[in-house]
Amino acid sequence: MSEFQPLRPKLPIRTVARRLGLHGREIECHGAHIAKVSPFVVERLHRRSPGKVLLVTAITPTPLGEGKTVTTIGLGMALNRIGERAVVCLRQPSLGPVFGIKGGASGGGRAQIVPSEEINLHFTGDVHAVALATNLAAAMLDNHIFHGNSLGIDVRRIHIHRVVDLSDRFLRRMTIGQKGEGGPRETGFDIAVASEVMAILALSVDYADLRRRLGAMILAETKRGRFVTAGEIGAAGAMAAILRDALKPNLVQTAEGTPCFVHCGPFGNIAHGNSSVLADLIAIRCAPWLVTEAGFAADMGAEKFIDIKCRVSGLRPSAAVVVCSIRALKSHSGRFRVVPGRPLDPALTSEDVDSLKAGLPNLEAHLEIVRGFGLPAVVAINRFPSDTRPEVEAVRDAARRAGANAAVVSEVFSRGGEGGRDLARAVVRAASRHSRVRFVYPLSASLPRKIEAVAKAVYGARGVRLSARARRGLEKYARHGFGRLPVCMAKTHLSISHDASKKGRPRGFVLPVKEVRLSAGAGFVVPICGVIGMMPGLPSKPRACAIDCDARGRITGLL
Repeated sequence: MSEFQPLRPKLPIRTVARRLGLHGREIECHGAHIAKVSPFVVERLHRRSPGKVLLVTAITPTPLGEGKTVTTIGLGMALNRIGERAVVCLRQPSLGPVFGIKGGASGGGRAQIVPSEEINLHFTGDVHAVALATNLAAAMLDNHIFHGNSLGIDVRRIHIHRVVDLSDRFLRRMTIGQKGEGGPRETGFDIAVASEVMAILALSVDYADLRRRLGAMILAETKRGRFVTAGEIGAAGAMAAILRDALKPNLVQTAEGTPCFVHCGPFGNIAHGNSSVLADLIAIRCAPWLVTEAGFAADMGAEKFIDIKCRVSGLRPSAAVVVCSIRALKSHSGRFRVVPGRPLDPALTSEDVDSLKAGLPNLEAHLEIVRGFGLPAVVAINRFPSDTRPEVEAVRDAARRAGANAAVVSEVFSRGGEGGRDLARAVVRAASRHSRVRFVYPLSASLPRKIEAVAKAVYGARGVRLSARARRGLEKYARHGFGRLPVCMAKTHLSISHDASKKGRPRGFVLPVKEVRLSAGAGFVVPICGVIGMMPGLPSKPRACAIDCDARGRITGLL
């Protein structure tokens, strides 16, 4: 089956909602196959026993794709195939990657969420609302400065950037404000999904929590070093109003009719990289199993799921699935140069056990990370037609030696839920074992200690090197009462280390932290490790070049 063939919805969305136990008045339909769900459902369902959470993560991403989203969707369908009712929770796609390198993010083959075109494009407008709320705060801050600046804001210490949900490197740095308009000053745009407002939306549990978090957002500092919040300039209320409907989780379905909440999309290498807490709190009381995906690999989204999201939601995963593909593991050997859009080295798609074994330490590292969280782990080998039996057995052997409960071939891309039965059974067995989730650090630890704990226990670093600027920032945040916040590490997703060129399992490195940022509304401190951009650029041939709309309104080239 072609990767590029979109599938159609199986059921009316009202039927999907009814099977979850949702009442008609609790959903708002956006057409026949998309609905928003009232946040107040949590209050009605709170007496139901919660199901079990299954966390899907992966090896370090490569341009080849590991199949994490496909596996998440397929596992949800497969659980239903073996008689276990399941719900899937995913982040919603950002138009930056959709039009850039990645393309659509709704799965592929027979493991898709549908309707894929709508989900990948404007969907229900949530990301646009995030951008508008952020830009409103920025505009009101500049307006305050223009009309006399009674708070004494230092224009050199404005924290908030305007945002847009596109990859546009030419917006990274710019000069705004003409003479007489409170300027000029240098600033820049970030991509909308990297904004603090997106992180706030994903972590808010109800409207009151959303309004409180927006009010606590720090926009700038005064000339005396005092923080100025969105609440102080009067922007938080209007921002909450803009985000009223965006807080409602979006309900869709998989190609086989499995319910799926697709809500919020914070980037995993900059923000916390997980779908919304609110969607989880609803889904966990609608079915015995919740399958959710964390952004990027175990060192990124999974760590933030445990140390940030679990602390907010109170939920704890019962098991983790670590997704890998044989060709991606071969690329972690460092023997191949993979460039998006260019033909693959033939060795990646033919039997090469030696290169595979050279890349297996990356899988072993991620299994070690997951086991460090206290979770039983199942390895899902996302099978491609070129994979051979000796290669599959090599992965299985390495996974068992690294402590995985099982290593199972997954064929959900080509066969849908039927191709994931073995994986589903293995995950159910793993989740039946007693586990106790372990955080990487206690909140009582100092901010530098938290950074060091993640660097050593998760990344395998020898130590941490804080720049003078980063050290001053951490001391300042502690003085202002933010020392008990978790840390949300910002680093490359292309390596377990901070250096994208270090493949496999880097060792003996020192993690550099060049600066730190405070997301007081979201409730975490962001250490910037290495070179991290908040606004991606487009590749030499963007995926947007392949997307079109024909005379009958049919979209092509999106997946």
